[in-house]
Amino acid sequence: MSQQVTGCPKAFVLGHPIKHSKSPLLHRAAYRALGIEMAYERLGTREDQLADVFARYTPEQGTRGFSVTMPLKSAVKEHLDYLTLFAQAVGVVNTVYWRHDADGQLASWGDNTDVSGIVNALRQAGFVCKPARAAIIGGGATATAALAALRAMGADGVRVFVRDASRAQGVADASTRLGLHLDFLPIGSFAKSYAEFDVTVCTLPAGAADGLLATAEQGESAGYLLDVSYDPWPSVLAGEWEARGGTVTSGLEMLMYQAVDQVKLFTGHDRSHPLPRQEEVLTAMRQAVGLPVTGFEPESVNESVWLTR
Repeated sequence: MSQQVTGCPKAFVLGHPIKHSKSPLLHRAAYRALGIEMAYERLGTREDQLADVFARYTPEQGTRGFSVTMPLKSAVKEHLDYLTLFAQAVGVVNTVYWRHDADGQLASWGDNTDVSGIVNALRQAGFVCKPARAAIIGGGATATAALAALRAMGADGVRVFVRDASRAQGVADASTRLGLHLDFLPIGSFAKSYAEFDVTVCTLPAGAADGLLATAEQGESAGYLLDVSYDPWPSVLAGEWEARGGTVTSGLEMLMYQAVDQVKLFTGHDRSHPLPRQEEVLTAMRQAVGLPVTGFEPESVNESVWLTR
């Protein structure tokens, strides 16, 4: 089946609320650096609006893909033709794109680039070893991706701090798929044990972790922290973490590195290979959101074998 495309190529970030997303800054900078004329816009979307979005914004009209954020990372799967093996293993989707299937039909695919974003954000911050003692704060879709990221880095077990374990079934299911030992603990107990972990990923929304270390004892040294919240930055948690001798990286690093893989998918490239002029693209993306330019070269984490080794 031939694809009749009309209009300028474009992609969208879907979610609610979405008005403060920095994804447009990152994607537009990347497409300019690549010399590609491609639009990228915010599209406020709730779960009950997904079917309409897929009907209105089609590849025939030039749509190349969707970046999917909260609260849609699980719900969007129902609207897709296929999931990559990697997305199936992770269990949540943050990227939608179109490719022809084995029958030559244009089909929608769901993938996950959050895992790659988390792994590369931690590596860029200096955490390059196997996580011996890892923690996740929160139990939503991003926590599920964080679990897969820690597994990809070699973790055998993770402690997950939540308010209500019954609402974190997606994380529990992912641990079973990935063969990862999981312990759920009350979020209020994190302050007593934060210094035990060599790496912690906080997936709570902005402000929700502000009092997390309020009752923690002074003098204990913290490990590495990725706080996926990036606005405002530094977060209260990040400031307290650094004051305790820990190393902090923001969710903006994660957002940037996961966007690199999305740019590849939206422009028809293979995730496993660098973009053309990737160094220039990375520089442009970092400058667009005020991140310092580094020489770090990300490695895409996109194969299910990463999650089983």
